[in-house]
Amino acid sequence: MKKLFFLLTLLGLSGCSSRPEFDATGTFEATEIIVSSEAAGRLFFLNAEEGTRFSRGTEVGLIDTVQLHLQKLQLEASRKSFTSQRPDIRKQIAATQEQIATARRERNRVENLLKADAANRKQLDDWDAQLALLNRQLEAQISSLENSTASLNEQSSSIAVQIARIEDQLQKCHIRTPISGTILAKYAEPGELATVGKPLFKIADTENICLRAYVTSTQLASVRLGDQVRVFADFGNNNRKAYPGKVTWIADEAEFTPKTILTDDERANQVYAVKIAVRNDGYIKLGMYGEVLFNDEQP
Repeated sequence: MKKLFFLLTLLGLSGCSSRPEFDATGTFEATEIIVSSEAAGRLFFLNAEEGTRFSRGTEVGLIDTVQLHLQKLQLEASRKSFTSQRPDIRKQIAATQEQIATARRERNRVENLLKADAANRKQLDDWDAQLALLNRQLEAQISSLENSTASLNEQSSSIAVQIARIEDQLQKCHIRTPISGTILAKYAEPGELATVGKPLFKIADTENICLRAYVTSTQLASVRLGDQVRVFADFGNNNRKAYPGKVTWIADEAEFTPKTILTDDERANQVYAVKIAVRNDGYIKLGMYGEVLFNDEQP
């Protein structure tokens, strides 16, 4: 009986020694982005199928743009109308400038006749008055034409702003992926009516993920940003795979240990959350459990 007990004890110790003692445990997660509609209208197509990976900026959907396009055409026509109404100042003041030139020549001719006693002073004064009147008319004409041009330019600029706003709305009708990642969930189908703010799909970068683990205050003294660590993905049945990791974030404040995380201390103890960046080879799934060894030495 003693011999049998001794053998069972050795087997138990052997089984325990084969299981590595990890410094912390947690779950794998990624930054998830829920892409919502920025425009209202019927959804023409949405190719954001779950599990499909897209590069950043890929167009995966389109919302009806007919009404916006028609508004843009109307605004462009109005802008052309204002542009065509803009006066040609040089041509419109040409007649007045010609009258001034004629009056100046006549005034100079009368002045020469007056010097030769062939004309009287009143004739010269009349041409001076006529010349002054034409100059005032020219100034008033230029001022009126400049004001009219400025008003038309302002109206044209206002329409240009409206056109830019319509173009921005047209761009928002083209649904694009904000990051390079994999579609996790699809919330809408082609033919549905999209409204501003309606969720369309959820995407996450599943290649660059992180393990959110928790360490005690005692362990925190030996953990630093940028530390190289070893991360183990737990596939169940003691099946684990090791990955290199890097500590990228450490919480500033402590929190109570989450119920899903096992630590050596009691659950009532407070711990600090840390994020460890891991390059996923496609086997790690979001929400999977993982462990970490802060000592990066190979066993």
